[in-house]
Amino acid sequence: MDILSLSLRQLLEAFREGELTSLELTNACLTRIERLNPNLNALLYWEPETALAQARTADARWAAWRGDRRCSPPPLLGIPLAVKDLICVANMPCTCGSRILENYVPPYDATAVSRLRDAGAILVGKSNADEFAMGSSTENSAYGVTRNPWDFSRVPGGSSGGSAAAVAARMVPAALGTDTGGSVRQPASFCGVSGIKPTYGRVSRYGLVAYGSSLDTIGCLARQVEDLALLLAAIAGHDPMDSTTLPERVPAYSAPLQGEPDLRGIRVGVPREYFVSGIQPEVERAVRAAVRGLEGLHAGVEEVTLPHTEYAVPVYYVVAPAEASANLARYDGMRFGPRIDAASLWESYEATRGSAFGPEVKRRIMLGTYALSAGYYDAYYGQAQKVRTLIRADFERAFEKVDVIACPVAPTTAFRIGEKTNDPLAMYLEDVFTLPANLAGIPGLALPCGFDERHLPIGLQLNAPQLGEEILFRVGWAYQQISSWHKEAPVL
Repeated sequence: MDILSLSLRQLLEAFREGELTSLELTNACLTRIERLNPNLNALLYWEPETALAQARTADARWAAWRGDRRCSPPPLLGIPLAVKDLICVANMPCTCGSRILENYVPPYDATAVSRLRDAGAILVGKSNADEFAMGSSTENSAYGVTRNPWDFSRVPGGSSGGSAAAVAARMVPAALGTDTGGSVRQPASFCGVSGIKPTYGRVSRYGLVAYGSSLDTIGCLARQVEDLALLLAAIAGHDPMDSTTLPERVPAYSAPLQGEPDLRGIRVGVPREYFVSGIQPEVERAVRAAVRGLEGLHAGVEEVTLPHTEYAVPVYYVVAPAEASANLARYDGMRFGPRIDAASLWESYEATRGSAFGPEVKRRIMLGTYALSAGYYDAYYGQAQKVRTLIRADFERAFEKVDVIACPVAPTTAFRIGEKTNDPLAMYLEDVFTLPANLAGIPGLALPCGFDERHLPIGLQLNAPQLGEEILFRVGWAYQQISSWHKEAPVL
């Protein structure tokens, strides 16, 4: 039994039947991390002894349950996971991929992390990320580039590239990431795994270090859609510590994912604006073939239009940097992180921030500060928010006709490390198909749908109305019953 390739449901069933222990699985994950991470740099920090101690506790709980089955075990009991290094885990470093938070160790868990603990999960360590989630390639981390397991010369996507690479390389069965403009879905696509960006407010942001507060979401990465459903059910729900969380109950997302796949009655929209010149031909072919697969499951397919899509990139790169410039003002070296002392307080701020922030973070702080400055606020930030409303309205009109929208995750497959670092605009355009969902606050699912001629993964994106995660999982699960792309693994 290749335990590192089993799904969460298979692992939990093996635990339940006593065919596998959490200690065996966690040991296998840690061994693989030790062997592969020096080349991949997917994880920044992990705690073997703590993880093994948690695994022993989980095994004891499984043994007790097998002796007395009147009480159900927690839904993720004994499953090892990684957490993106922008999400606070008590007593583990949280650097956000930045020197300005070097050696910072939070004293508390993020709500999503505490819910994983309640669900019985084992927190193995923290995954690499673009600095403060600002990037599409995980090249912006102050702690080194993460490499794509399918081709070490290529990026894993970003900013949750460490989480995606760790899952693709079978270091862990699943991981948490964050998605502000595509940072779960795009690395999922580049690394050949599945990823969910939930509705804004579906998962608490308490304990997530803020980048763009009206856009940030905590999401999940795993090898298949059913695993994502289990994870999201564990971390979603209202949280009094985050006033933006939604009050609606959390469904048992994985319960309907069984039986024969049948999408009868489901209407799938294909947006004409997402198939444009410049898209890699293999990407378009693979996505259109996936849509035909959904049609073969009796889904209805029709073209829809999202006319303001062309404005998503400029709108995002006004709104997100503006929010970042405010959120990152707290990092001045006075309360945590390194500090460079100087003749005056302001000179100390300048020296500390100037040396500890990376170039992409500085670029976005300057963009945001300019957009919010006197005389420019209405022309830039105010106007961007108006166009954001139009983008949201495009989706609302489309969802009057269809249940889900199917499109590419990214216009290309994984590009070479260093290929776009000197061209920020080219890098920003990698998120052209994922940004609109964040601006509209709707959920998005990424799942593998093929490979290009270099055998690099291609991702299919599905979007649904707010709180439409159930239908995303239903459609994504059905597609994975008739395809095997999600079962492919890189040769390492």
